[in-house]
Amino acid sequence: MANLTLETPLQFVKGVGPRKAETLAEKGHRTVEDLLFHLPFRYEDRSRFAAIASLLPGTRATITGTILSSVLKRTRKRGFTIFEAVVDDGTGGILLVWFNQPYLRDILKQGREVVLYGEASLSRYRGRALQIENPQYEVVTRDGTEAIHTGRVVPIYQRLGDLSPRMLRVILHNIIAALPERVPDPLPASLVQGRGMMPRAEALRAVHFPPEGAVLDQYQSRASEAHRRLIFEEFFLLQLALGLRRQGIKQETRTTPYATTPAMRSKLAGVLPFHLTAAQKRVFREIIGDLTSPRPMNRLLQGDVGSGKTIVALLAMLLAVENGQQAALMAPTEILAEQHHRGIVSLLGKARYRCQILTGAMTAAQRRPALRAIEDGYTQIVIGTHALIQESVVFRSLGLVVIDEQHRFGVVQRAALRGKGPAGSSPDVLVMTATPIPRSLALTLYGDLDLSVIDEMPPGRHAIKTHLRSESARARIYDFIRSETASGRQAYIVLPLVEESEKSDLRAAVQMSEDLARRVFKDLRVGLVHGRMKPEQRDETMRSFAAGELDILVSTTVIEVGIDVPNASVMMVEHADRFGLSQLHQLRGRVGRGAHASHCILMHGDEISEEAARRLKVLEDSSDGFLIAQKDLEFRGPGEFLGTRQSGLPEIRIGNIIRDHELLEEARAQAQAILEEIRVESPASTRHRPLIDHMKRQWGERIGLMDIG
Repeated sequence: MANLTLETPLQFVKGVGPRKAETLAEKGHRTVEDLLFHLPFRYEDRSRFAAIASLLPGTRATITGTILSSVLKRTRKRGFTIFEAVVDDGTGGILLVWFNQPYLRDILKQGREVVLYGEASLSRYRGRALQIENPQYEVVTRDGTEAIHTGRVVPIYQRLGDLSPRMLRVILHNIIAALPERVPDPLPASLVQGRGMMPRAEALRAVHFPPEGAVLDQYQSRASEAHRRLIFEEFFLLQLALGLRRQGIKQETRTTPYATTPAMRSKLAGVLPFHLTAAQKRVFREIIGDLTSPRPMNRLLQGDVGSGKTIVALLAMLLAVENGQQAALMAPTEILAEQHHRGIVSLLGKARYRCQILTGAMTAAQRRPALRAIEDGYTQIVIGTHALIQESVVFRSLGLVVIDEQHRFGVVQRAALRGKGPAGSSPDVLVMTATPIPRSLALTLYGDLDLSVIDEMPPGRHAIKTHLRSESARARIYDFIRSETASGRQAYIVLPLVEESEKSDLRAAVQMSEDLARRVFKDLRVGLVHGRMKPEQRDETMRSFAAGELDILVSTTVIEVGIDVPNASVMMVEHADRFGLSQLHQLRGRVGRGAHASHCILMHGDEISEEAARRLKVLEDSSDGFLIAQKDLEFRGPGEFLGTRQSGLPEIRIGNIIRDHELLEEARAQAQAILEEIRVESPASTRHRPLIDHMKRQWGERIGLMDIG
């Protein structure tokens, strides 16, 4: 096969062709380079040969021998075949069985030498003789062909569509064999040499087919020299991408910096019926510093549940309005958008600010006047969902964008809303999250943002007592909820419906609500909310709960954010071991918002795994959101913690920001040095152009960087 390049389309690779190339393209792999970064998720040591006579049931082993006989059997079941062979290595023979692989008749013929890998078991049909079902196989040749499925450390790949791990192993071996000895390296040569890194081509070969003598444990944990080289490269390119985006934003200018006169500050202070905490004041000063500078703001505001982030964001929006600009707040769900709208309208009271909500649930008749009011500038503050970034939404003078629960969106959506600003000018951006994110993760996801943290709770907030309880305590817990409601308090009961399309879980939520209303709490008022209800019905139920017209609200996780009922004092979470720690912390934050002592009860079955008990104990022992988030990352990894299937999050394919945090920090430092060189060089300089072009190919489309020059 002729030499390949990294840019070669996969359909021209031996063993691929148009149909398989289409399958790979659907999974995001179009070129040789794309597929080379589909790394093995584990490795099997098939390099040590066992004697057939030594095998016992349950043993996984590599054996080699000669095929004594083979036969293809057709069964009564239409289209179902069984291929059997007997192989002998001189110490004994063993039966091999494959199902529905009739083509093996032409490959595994009598007299051929083979190498096999699989698990020995007792046959159900041959007097409990020893057999191996569906073993991996390789025919021994004398032409120097390298074994790739057996007799070595073998890579195991995640299936891609209908391409099995074995097929992928063959394709990737063909790619590796046809790659030139050296391939283009996006990393600067000085960086590779300075860190003593393995050349890129050598690293790619080694991660797919570890050389003889490779330490298996290092490869399994992605700690081999080859893995570390590629992980560093991935982190470096991501940090470079985020840094270039940050530089691009910093180079933008606003038309007119905001003014903050004494009269304006006095007016803003008069809006709030309470005093800001010291942390809120500090963060607002940082925001004012951004708004009065010649560069647009691009800031992340972190704060634990109930720390008062929305109040700071509201003050920033009012400052924009006082400077003749419009402000927009985008929330990830209609429930949260409605909650923000109600809360802000209530806070503004008789102040003459014009605030409008805009969601996908609005009818065309409701949307038309709302869109006109936004376009002509009458509406000063717009609160909504993804509906805000639709083409039909036109602002007259959008000056400030606030995005709540940032991890539910991503850089692309953030850029889309920024694009609603006036031509030639970029609006300020403030993104908020109540998920406290450890520094290593914040550097990765939000490397293009400045960071502010509200690390203080408003006065009067009671610590929430958290209790782990098993099923055997259910009757006592129901008695406790009854006593709380008798004292005028309210309670949430949450079920773990993770996806609103899970019909069985949805039925469970409906049935539990009905059972509680009819049997357990038949003298109390019980309501139910879930994500598949009509928005107006869901909203009405929540309004009833907030108004004290319901005693108990049974809910799925739609109440994770956006519900503020100071009178609620009990949060009971069913099957708490099915939730992540950060999600449980968010749910716990729905209570403890008033003057009453509050409780969070985490229910689990009478049988619970040691790991689940250890996870839940973190919640029982701590109310520190940052500590909880760190533990959540350690337990679940960044993918589950963030929900990387959520739109807009950059997908890290090789590295792990917890396991590889030292490489991440080093890659960021090296990227910063390159960014400084790019910043001071003339725009016409081509020294770093290949690096920037490669970064765009790898990360540009995923995080909205294609507009960087």
